[in-house]
Amino acid sequence: MKRPIIDPNKSYTFSDYFEMNIRIYELTAYFGYQHTLIPYVLPQTTVDMTYFASLKTQLETNLRYIYLSSEAARREALVAPILFSLAAYLKTPVNVEFSLEVSKQLKGKIDYFIQRHNQLLVIEAKHDDLDKGFKQLTAELIAVDQWLDEGITPLYGIITLGNVWQFGILDRNTKLITQDTNLYPIPADLEKLLGILIAILEGK
Repeated sequence: MKRPIIDPNKSYTFSDYFEMNIRIYELTAYFGYQHTLIPYVLPQTTVDMTYFASLKTQLETNLRYIYLSSEAARREALVAPILFSLAAYLKTPVNVEFSLEVSKQLKGKIDYFIQRHNQLLVIEAKHDDLDKGFKQLTAELIAVDQWLDEGITPLYGIITLGNVWQFGILDRNTKLITQDTNLYPIPADLEKLLGILIAILEGK
C-alpha cells in the first residue's frame, strides 16, 4: 500500500509544508482544495506616492547596504517597512507572527496577518524559494479559511522573498487556490504593489 503523502496521525506546522517533498496539487487535494497556476487580475487603485516617497528611499538604501542572506534580513529590510507603512497609511494594525491553530495538521505562526473591516491579507516571508514558500502559504490560507466564519471571500495571501512578491488567492466558495504567475519586483514595482495591497484592504 502506498504511504499517504501526509500522515493523518502526525502533527504538522505551517513551516513543515515548506520542507516537505510534496507537490502543491497533492497538498491542496489532501485538504479538499484545488490549485491552479495562472495570471490573476488583482484589484488595483491609484496610489499617492508622495506619501510613500520615504519608503521607496528606505528600500533602495536597504538594498544597497544590507545583505539579504537570511529570512530575517529580508523581513526587516524589505517586507516590514512596506507593511508598516501600509498600516500607517490605512490606520490598521499588523499582526506579526500571528499564531493560528485549527487542527493538528494546520497550525503555526503566520509572519504577517492584516485584517481590515471585511478584508484580510496573509503574508509569508521566505529566504530563497517562492515555490516551496507557496506550499506553506497554501497551508496558511486553508487554515484561515477553516478558522473564519463565512463572509470574507476571496482570501488573499502573499509569498515574498522581500525583493519579489507573489499573490495567492483562495476562493472560499469553490475551494480553488490560484497561484498568480505575475511577480512584483521591489522596489521597481512598489507603486503597483501598494496599489494592489490598498485595493484589497479597502475592499475595492
